[in-house]
Amino acid sequence: MAEDVSVSRVLVSGASGFTGSYVTSRLIAAGHEVHGLIHAAEHTPPSGAGWMAHIVDLGDRQAVHRIVEALAPERVIHLAAIAFVAHGDVDGMYRTNILGTRNLLEALANRDGQPGSVLLASSANIYGNRTEGVLDEAAPAAPANDYGVSKLAMEYVARLYEGRLPITVVRPFNYTGRGQSLDFLVPKIVDHVRRRAPFIELGNLDVARDFSDVRGVADIYMRLLDVPGPNGTLNICSGRARSLTEILEMLEEISGHRMEVRVNPAYVRANEVKSLCGSRARLEAVVGSVSMPPFEETLRWMLEA
Repeated sequence: MAEDVSVSRVLVSGASGFTGSYVTSRLIAAGHEVHGLIHAAEHTPPSGAGWMAHIVDLGDRQAVHRIVEALAPERVIHLAAIAFVAHGDVDGMYRTNILGTRNLLEALANRDGQPGSVLLASSANIYGNRTEGVLDEAAPAAPANDYGVSKLAMEYVARLYEGRLPITVVRPFNYTGRGQSLDFLVPKIVDHVRRRAPFIELGNLDVARDFSDVRGVADIYMRLLDVPGPNGTLNICSGRARSLTEILEMLEEISGHRMEVRVNPAYVRANEVKSLCGSRARLEAVVGSVSMPPFEETLRWMLEA
């Protein structure tokens, strides 16, 4: 469990993001010395006991080298990325997700003292339009959008440092929770239900996703910190795909509110990944049994926020 992780100095990139905020909170609660890398454009949370924020642009190679040398992290969780598939700045997505990762790995590899583990967050989007069966890590990559391509390229960059750093690459499938941007599907639906909106406009309705709870994902990242790397590539998932219709029905049952669903052509993506469902067999071989909060509990938690 997360409480068993030995205390260390942990560097977390993207610490103020959706996932980073949960991971950072867990690390602080476990007694780690946490150093969070925050992009200059982001709101910087106040530093406190066990936590210090550092404003660093991962695209600035020299700045990344300076902060890594100064902090000498014992463990690293690299979460910083542009994670919204429909993000408008494609150039920025590639710069952040690929070059930002390379700058960080290069800085870590060039230090005399190596970290005990380096966890890199990739994405199940690298699998692309897989509509049948349960995907394990051996499934061929076939990204269907720029986000997936950028994450796959990040994985190839990581391979350049495999012999020099104890790298573990995680491919999280979809996950959600309180605080996630309304740009994402589940928070958008939950927000409409909470406001008891009469209708909601959505894009592709024939989609299914393997959804997890961000709290469960943060717990897995914590557990992986205490496993000596490298551990190859690991899916982070629930092992079950849920359709958009199923999610709408679950929220209707929880809230008692029924909305009209309208398809807005502006939200329909031509390169939408139709279905994603993952296998976590390899993950459990590394960290032991994994249990995610039931998805209905996740929706209730979000709805009651």
